[in-house]
Amino acid sequence: MRSLSKVTGFLVCLALAVTWLSGCDEPQPERAASGASPSGQPARGAELQDPPEVVSDHGVLRTTVVVERRKVWVGDRRLWALTYNGRYMPPTLRVQPGDRVELALVNRVGAKWQGVTTDTNLHTHGLHVSPRQPADDIFISIKPGTTYHYSYQLPRDITPGTYWYHSHIDMYSAAQVAGGESGLIIVDGLRKYLPPSLRNVTEHVIALKDDQIQGDAIKINPLSIQAKTNRTVNGQQNPVIHIRPGETQLWRLANIGANIYYKLHLKGSTLHVIAQDGYPVHRVYSADTLIISAAARYDVLVQGGPAGTAQLETQPFYTGPAGNSFPQVNLATVVTGGPPTVPARIPSIFGPLVDLTSAKIAGRKTMVYTEKNDPDRFYINGKLYDPNRVDFVSRLNTVEEWTVRNDTQEDHSFHVHTNQFQVMSLNGKAVDPAYAWHETVNILRGQQLVLRIRFADFTGRTVLHCHLLNHEDKGMMSVLDIVDGR
Repeated sequence: MRSLSKVTGFLVCLALAVTWLSGCDEPQPERAASGASPSGQPARGAELQDPPEVVSDHGVLRTTVVVERRKVWVGDRRLWALTYNGRYMPPTLRVQPGDRVELALVNRVGAKWQGVTTDTNLHTHGLHVSPRQPADDIFISIKPGTTYHYSYQLPRDITPGTYWYHSHIDMYSAAQVAGGESGLIIVDGLRKYLPPSLRNVTEHVIALKDDQIQGDAIKINPLSIQAKTNRTVNGQQNPVIHIRPGETQLWRLANIGANIYYKLHLKGSTLHVIAQDGYPVHRVYSADTLIISAAARYDVLVQGGPAGTAQLETQPFYTGPAGNSFPQVNLATVVTGGPPTVPARIPSIFGPLVDLTSAKIAGRKTMVYTEKNDPDRFYINGKLYDPNRVDFVSRLNTVEEWTVRNDTQEDHSFHVHTNQFQVMSLNGKAVDPAYAWHETVNILRGQQLVLRIRFADFTGRTVLHCHLLNHEDKGMMSVLDIVDGR
């Protein structure tokens, strides 16, 4: 539960910080998860473990993230991985709107591994923060043996919800994220929109991470999206999630892998969406399945049914003739038991309504996705990514309408840094503004997305791209320069 994980996270991170400051290369060993064997091996089917947390204090979150290649437990196997703070599932960073984040990123990876650069950086995915140094500048490269000090100031009106952090190094984002470089960020504030009866519900992180295996290591290069892939929840193999009959829980669903889709389904239960991509919906909607592309997040309310067990699974999913087929996989076992409780009423109205339908449009832009299979190249408007070229210029304090067209034979996603956007229509069909806000959205093959973006608070160079990181690394990314409107 959150109160316990907050204390645990603080103690773990304090111990690690003391170790690193003393100059010792080896952090203290992890405490074995509940249900683990005496050797520390996480047992298949053990109780779900929420990641430890680093929590802001008096308006500041100050922490150190160490990037290392380590042999750690990944699911139920011990593998060489790219870790944050010695963990495949690293600490969750929990902040409040208006907080300042002071984060030291220490690169201790060492020599090139599997042909992949060991330069790295850290992107706070989805956060509305400056794209300039020393904040979320993804164009920097942190060399092995060096430390970079990030400093982010969160706006007081930043939207609450689930975000994440990961490597965004040019050409090798897929390899480093697939290797393990990803963790969660939570901006508190969702509970204030819940009725009093639901403000103290149990909360769980459901972080979806996947790995391909080569010998005793996670394979990071070359990566094939279609290759056999092991899927974990919070780094565990098919953990058990306990819920009482009638109990309501808040689950933070996050796909923090490099390339894989999830079609999430919990038999006999409904997923009630209260936020998506770090943005509270105005009107709660319910779904039997949720398609979660790489990088997407959903905060949902789940209610326990009759006593028994059910599988949280990803169902088969097909991304098109030029894409991939993903099989059915059981991800976790949900066990409903214990004293029943009367189910709480799920709210219908949740966050505030923000709608750009009547906004003055300062400009219109078009993006077209195309690709070539031999060799694999992925294009935006006929161009491969070049970090030294500016592809789009937008002005601060304006609203623009963008059309994103997928002219390929496979699904792609669209993600923009710095600002969230409102989806206006998909393939000509209007989208209800009550749940239209995202910063990562899937675009089916042959479809067209129309969205509106308000450029607020921050100027500077940033990027937009497909968040299947294999596609991003092979060209499907563009540079956006947000300039002062004056």
